[in-house]
Amino acid sequence: MNPFTERCRSLDNNFLPLKKMYPKSYNKEHTSPYTKTRVILMNGTEFESAWFMHQFARHCDVPEIKQALAVVRRQEQQQQKRISCLKPINESILETTVGYEQLAIDLTAALARHEKDENNIKALNFALLEDFDHLYRFANLLKMDKGVDADALVGKFTEIMPGRPTIAEHRYPADEVKPHINCRTADLYSKLVVNTITAAEQQTMNYYMNIAQWYKNDLGRRLYAEIAMIEEAHVTQYESLKDPNATWLEMWVMHEYTECWLYYSMYEDESDENIKRIWLEHFKMEVSHLKTAAEMLKKYEHKSYEEVIGGAGAGAGAGESAGAEGNSGGDMRERKHIHAKNCGEFPQLLKLGSNKEYIRKVLKETITLTMNGEGYSELKRLPDDFRYFTFQEKFLADGAKTPSHLVIEKAIKTFGKDYRYQDEEHPVKSLRDRQHDNVNVARVKRE
Repeated sequence: MNPFTERCRSLDNNFLPLKKMYPKSYNKEHTSPYTKTRVILMNGTEFESAWFMHQFARHCDVPEIKQALAVVRRQEQQQQKRISCLKPINESILETTVGYEQLAIDLTAALARHEKDENNIKALNFALLEDFDHLYRFANLLKMDKGVDADALVGKFTEIMPGRPTIAEHRYPADEVKPHINCRTADLYSKLVVNTITAAEQQTMNYYMNIAQWYKNDLGRRLYAEIAMIEEAHVTQYESLKDPNATWLEMWVMHEYTECWLYYSMYEDESDENIKRIWLEHFKMEVSHLKTAAEMLKKYEHKSYEEVIGGAGAGAGAGESAGAEGNSGGDMRERKHIHAKNCGEFPQLLKLGSNKEYIRKVLKETITLTMNGEGYSELKRLPDDFRYFTFQEKFLADGAKTPSHLVIEKAIKTFGKDYRYQDEEHPVKSLRDRQHDNVNVARVKRE
């Protein structure tokens, strides 16, 4: 699939009538957990798009570009509001939150498993263990406050047990910033990865930042506020992976291409026929948006979309043919021809699903890592005066009263042990005790 070669409506024919902006919601009892996560992902993707285009408009003094942004942005806003209303009225804040964390876990793992860029893989795997822990904390709150077992909500596709303890995730903010990809040379799949994960984590951050005050008890409000701080840290990490040297128009083209790739991925993978039709309709709208952005790039920067999209990426289709040709030692002119012919072709599509074994492996191998400047280090190898420890001391004056810890402590007191769903014992020995919340792992050097 190459969106640049797809036929589409003219831009002005893409506006949705008001009645289509309020679709039939999914049934929370019968809908697949991954349909729910797809809804969350695309809601976040559309929010990111609207936010980006507002920022672009505030930094642009070309009337034609600002007008095109205004038209596309209004249509993106319509898509976002349509998607957000797919969530049913009877789905609680916490039930939705479980979907957010399942998305964060399985999206991150899926992207990492097919990524080639080592810096991106490390960033994804690091944050993966933290979102994994967030699911565990929220699941215990759900069990206490609503009497609902979160394993039913995740369809038992995602295990629920401790990850890197949330208390250990509070780091000096400068350490969240990582090296960025090179937009000129990076693999197409890597560009899609950083765009997608930034949008998804930003959506989670925004949700938690704005939902805390609506929760019905103090412990829940405090837990959302604490974990929102970590989600902000994740957004800092992920957005730092994006190349800031790209121009605004280049970034716009890449934003629209990412949306096309995501909508087509959601369409191919969707089991709910009603929602599947929405994904396809939105994909066709995005093709028009993508071509509009490419036209602006051509007119004002004299660049073709091929210069922005670049290589075909990981996985099937164009990525394989380009790779095979590159290894053959063939004529340079022939390779350029193949590259031009395939440019814009989607790399491997995104498929959301279970990643239990991958997550267990990452837990076992990297649980004790923390951030150290642009890289990652074993906690025990850091000097005692390293800024992680000084920040922890100042920020967590009384660690025993950290909301993420108090939730588990209260669950243990209420039920005799914490709430978990796991297929077998935890891969990290120090996190197996269900009657004790270990707040020293990845936080205290001499644990």
